[in-house]
Amino acid sequence: MIAIVIVSHSKQLALGVRELAAQMVQNQVPIAVAAGIEDPENPLGTDPIQVYEAIASVFSDDGVLVLMDLGSALLSAEMAIEFLPEAQQEKVYLCEAPLVEGAIAAVVAAAAGRDIHQVMAEARGALLAKATQLGVVSRPLSVVSPITTNVESPTREIRLIVSNRLGLHARPAAQFVATAARFESQILVRNLTRNTELVRGDSINQVTTLGVRQGHELLITATGSDADEALEALQGLFTNNFGEDNVALNSPPVFHHEATPTTYGELSGIAASPGVAIAPVVHYQSTHITITEYHVDDPNVEWQRLQTAINTARQEIQAVFSQASLQIGDAEAAIFDAQLLFLEDPVLLSAAHQRILDNHINAEAAWQAVVDEIATSYRALEDSYLQERVDDVVDVGQRVLRLLAGNAPVNLHLESPAILVATDLTPSDTAGLDPTKVLGICTTLGSATSHSAIIARTLGIPAVLGVDAQVLHLADGTLMALDGESGRAWVEPESDILDLLAAKQEAWQTAQQEARATAHQPAITRDGRQVSVFANIGSINDVQVAVASGAEGVGLLRTEFLYLDRTSAPTEEEQLLVYQAIAQVLDNRPLIIRTLDVGGDKPLPYLRVGLPEANPFLGSRGIRFCLARPELFKTQLRAILRASVGHQIKIMLPMIATVTEVRAAKVILGEVQAELNQAGIAFDAAMKVGIMVEVPSAVAIADRLAAEVDFFSIGTNDLSQYVMASDRTNPSVANLVDALHPAILRMVQQTVQAAHAAGISVGLCGELAADTLATPILLGLGLDELSVNPQSIPGVKQAIARFSIVESEAIVASALQQDSAEHVRELISTSITPPA
Repeated sequence: MIAIVIVSHSKQLALGVRELAAQMVQNQVPIAVAAGIEDPENPLGTDPIQVYEAIASVFSDDGVLVLMDLGSALLSAEMAIEFLPEAQQEKVYLCEAPLVEGAIAAVVAAAAGRDIHQVMAEARGALLAKATQLGVVSRPLSVVSPITTNVESPTREIRLIVSNRLGLHARPAAQFVATAARFESQILVRNLTRNTELVRGDSINQVTTLGVRQGHELLITATGSDADEALEALQGLFTNNFGEDNVALNSPPVFHHEATPTTYGELSGIAASPGVAIAPVVHYQSTHITITEYHVDDPNVEWQRLQTAINTARQEIQAVFSQASLQIGDAEAAIFDAQLLFLEDPVLLSAAHQRILDNHINAEAAWQAVVDEIATSYRALEDSYLQERVDDVVDVGQRVLRLLAGNAPVNLHLESPAILVATDLTPSDTAGLDPTKVLGICTTLGSATSHSAIIARTLGIPAVLGVDAQVLHLADGTLMALDGESGRAWVEPESDILDLLAAKQEAWQTAQQEARATAHQPAITRDGRQVSVFANIGSINDVQVAVASGAEGVGLLRTEFLYLDRTSAPTEEEQLLVYQAIAQVLDNRPLIIRTLDVGGDKPLPYLRVGLPEANPFLGSRGIRFCLARPELFKTQLRAILRASVGHQIKIMLPMIATVTEVRAAKVILGEVQAELNQAGIAFDAAMKVGIMVEVPSAVAIADRLAAEVDFFSIGTNDLSQYVMASDRTNPSVANLVDALHPAILRMVQQTVQAAHAAGISVGLCGELAADTLATPILLGLGLDELSVNPQSIPGVKQAIARFSIVESEAIVASALQQDSAEHVRELISTSITPPA
């Protein structure tokens, strides 16, 4: 298979491109990265040796395509090829295609089995889709071989309506192309709604240029011996919405635009964050920096000024990111991760640099010009969701301008609780709000899908956006009431309105308090059985959220975060500090640390893993990966053992398939313990060792494995895929990967029975644990512990308290006799009885 190498001055940019490209093809194509240099002060740059190593790590006789950004990246790539043997040099191709779009087009073509010249053609034509949608070109151009028809084979056709919310954007388009490429028949597609020409269905660039949005009708034709099968497979993608969730489609934000207010002082807007707030208003105005362009004699001084401001802005955003992770969780805080990438965009930096040098203008003017260009390009997009990302561009742009101007950041300090009234709030503004002081938000701009609205919802601050601008003329201290659920606000509300809202507010606050109180209490069934509820975490920040959410411990610490996004494995001391920090936050609650779970599907670029695996999910991953690298494994075990002193730490081994693997891991653990004893280093000699049960063979020999370890944890995510022989990222079979399928439930039952017969505990840490519909099933199967994402803990605890073990066991008995996951779900829905 063709391999791809991404060469960039920015490591974060390259890693982001690789992650995006890999997702397009479910990691089927080998992709290596050579980016940045090992200089903390000036990390932007390229290294020929690093490029050489990247090419060598993925080299394929089918060919290697190297994509580069500007400047020295090209020189480094050319030099790197000279280090290769002559026989390999002629199979490495440098390609001038755009880095991001080119990488996506190239991996899709490579995954479809194209040869190196076709992959290069797809990469070179990658900007065509964007140009077509922006009106730069009027129709799709041919970037691969022209359309031909086979007159001997019948042509079949279907017409389909696109229902997934964002249409055929990058990932669905990649799925469409990958599916079309699997068949011998020639697949052609036309967007009937836009009256486009027919294009090849196996070309990512041509499919993307169709500009397919939700509600558009497509004509798809197939000519060839397997035409019917091809169309059936493609239709399956549409039926399954390309595996995307359409919740937002079914529940769009509600806009209220009554011509005449129903009560005096009523304002109508957009319901952006639920809840009721009643408080005096306080106006907030972000300081908008205005700049003046002027001539400079020394452009290098201006460039240095801009670099200094950008570096400071990066530090500020990283601080915001860290604080936001604690307050709103890593997933929502990733908004600021994207802002960091914006600051490290080499194209943007190069454009600003060029403006300063060519025009001899000040840094502020150059920076503002390039930011304005990017903001304009976002506003010109047809996609409303992408249009709203301009807020982040402006947010970052203004931060850098503020630093260039030497202004201190504007922090909102409220003496007493209030409702914030503003024209708009940036994501940074919103993330810094204190929910105990800012009781509500009312703005004249904004939307329910903006990043600011998302953050407000996560913080639990009621918000009504898009109200009439008259609200900006209210005096500070004016009493306001707002209902974030209905999208309405009242200025100096009448007593009857106040009474209604106060009652709704009290009910809402009571429900929130009950949920929080329940979260910090043990989860006990109606007939008195206690079930431990732990958290799955993947970072230090996660553990803070977990404890605040009521976690009784950590049932799964994914240690991969320590190994990713770096050029070498973490040292023993680095790992020790992290494990100790997490254990300290848990304050003697249990901490189960899963040893490194990487391999073919989650590669570490700095570790040579041999040839690319045709099926990485059945390859060298989890415990197999670690046993093949005993020194790497020993380093992690030493750090875990040293951290165990004074804490409840346990070790968990992933992807166990045989008894031999467990014994081999225990031998290495014993060697590490002996080394620590000899060195006089303390550790918990009684520390428990458990395994993940996520491979069918582990279920089959669960009784033998139970004799070797202290506990089991069932990973239903992987177990479901392996039992059903289905990839949950493949839309055509994803519906089979349902952990409530009776086949998987029987596997769970068998594992629990074997564990309990051996006198060891058994938990479950897959996504099924967080599905409250499944709670009675899991209780009835006899699980001792459930481990879920921190945000799900309160709901899971409340669900456990609603059931008894007796009724749960009855539901399980019937569920195991069903013939599908759908029937199991129907059974649960009809069997649940309200508490007495």
